[in-house]
Amino acid sequence: MDTATQLPLQGIRVVEFSHMIMGPTCGMILADLGADVIKVEPLKGDNTRRMPGMGAGFYNACNRNKKSLAVDLDQPEGKELVMRLISQADVVCENFKPGKMKRAGLDYQTLAEKYPRLIYVSLKGFLPGPYENRTALDEVVQMMGVLPI
Repeated sequence: MDTATQLPLQGIRVVEFSHMIMGPTCGMILADLGADVIKVEPLKGDNTRRMPGMGAGFYNACNRNKKSLAVDLDQPEGKELVMRLISQADVVCENFKPGKMKRAGLDYQTLAEKYPRLIYVSLKGFLPGPYENRTALDEVVQMMGVLPI
């Protein structure tokens, strides 16, 4: 490929575990910049695919330029497949509630031991503290920050 048309993140592989808006948007931007982004979803697909009303287009809007892989992480074969994928990745990105990735054995500490060069991006609406387990929908964050809606 002509280097003049090469995108800045070409050759970077991202394994994304995300849903809703924040995590998928991060992966979307990385993919738009040329990264090979592979979104790992449960077998039934990301719940964002089935959102009604105003949320109906969120999945398509935030997941362009990505590949998608449906995996059952509760099965040893699914976990093995994901670990092989991560072993070839440069970045893992997730935006789930605290503890979910640890329960799956895909948290920073576990992956950093196996893959020390891996960049781990953990997107959270609230930092550790009294609100860390709250759902951080955009409207909630705006109201808490006293922003006009």
